[in-house]
Amino acid sequence: MIHDVVIHIANEQPLLADLFAMPSPGDGALICTNLRTMNGQRPVFVDHIESTFVFPLATIRFVELPPGSSGEAAPERGAGRARLGPGTGAPALPEAEPEVEIDEDFLRRVREI
Repeated sequence: MIHDVVIHIANEQPLLADLFAMPSPGDGALICTNLRTMNGQRPVFVDHIESTFVFPLATIRFVELPPGSSGEAAPERGAGRARLGPGTGAPALPEAEPEVEIDEDFLRRVREI
């Protein structure tokens, strides 16, 4: 069971759910249970939150797996990058940009224009 997966359905608010397994390339639907809104409430279109739900993959934009949602330890930042890149068929991940400090004096001058 993969817990607390965020399902982003086309033209809808994201939902939290528990997946029985990751969908494979040949699947046509995503099967989950424990469907709830992002704040943990029961969605208005659900009668029983503990039911099993089947969503056609055509309606799902993407599935977000937060770190640790699969029951495994969260990978270290940058771990797994050695597997990606040339010769593996997958693009290399870009390096994370450092967080930029905002210059308050510059912002003040921009607002004055």
